[in-house]
Amino acid sequence: MAVDAGTYKQELLGAREMLKDVIQSRSCNPILVRLGWHDSGTYDASVQEWPKAGGATGSIRFSPEKDHGANKGLEWAMDVLKPVKEKYPSVSYADLFQLASATAVELAGGPKIPMMYGRLDAATPEDCAPDGNLPAAAAPFPKERATPQEHLRDVFYRMGFDDKEIVALSGAHTFGRAKLERSGAPGVKEATKYTKDGPGIPGGSSWTREWLKFDNSYFKDVKAKTDEDLLVLPTDACLFEDEGFKPFAELYAEDQDKFFADYAAAHKKLSELGAKFEPAEGIAIE
Repeated sequence: MAVDAGTYKQELLGAREMLKDVIQSRSCNPILVRLGWHDSGTYDASVQEWPKAGGATGSIRFSPEKDHGANKGLEWAMDVLKPVKEKYPSVSYADLFQLASATAVELAGGPKIPMMYGRLDAATPEDCAPDGNLPAAAAPFPKERATPQEHLRDVFYRMGFDDKEIVALSGAHTFGRAKLERSGAPGVKEATKYTKDGPGIPGGSSWTREWLKFDNSYFKDVKAKTDEDLLVLPTDACLFEDEGFKPFAELYAEDQDKFFADYAAAHKKLSELGAKFEPAEGIAIE
């Protein structure tokens, strides 16, 4: 870290205030959450060496990682964050991506996430995570897995998550859209009655009607499956079909407070996977 912890905390606070303006003016909450997730979601708990284990290291800013199929569209998100990085250059990319993700959730009405900062950045493209570590939305799944639930467990168990955390994290699909140009998943449309007029760039398929609002609508809508203009991917539907996932999906459909509490804990955990903090205990900004 180029500055002392106290100065770095002030830089983080300044970056967060600037992020709020960027997010609210660009309606880019969902894609910033996706950016944070895709940087950290490459983590492999079986690899001990940092930053080779993947995770929240900022390596997604490099090719080849940013060019992986699962990361289509995320260069736009990184471009949105460039002015923030330019104004607060001491804030690491790894921290900036996770700060943007947590702030985006909170601004959309979601839970306040007890984040820690002080992540060091991966330094070179040689530190990029391998392709194929992120979840796929539909078959064919990696490792020739027959079902979406097998695939989800492959990906998330590799990172150290359990079934409850998988379901809670899936709830982030309560906001955002899948776009045809970024996704080959079945059911994704060019536009729907909920997305044809934006906000932001129009089009795509959303999982919920109010796709810039973070709440538990995702679980209610996936369970109901009554609106042809709402997206339900195989990896969504299996949450109410698999015996390990279903109790949590049912609970979150009924109890938003419980969803928020479990989501906040899982998001924090995801944001710290593979991260190397300086100081080692991290920096809280609340």
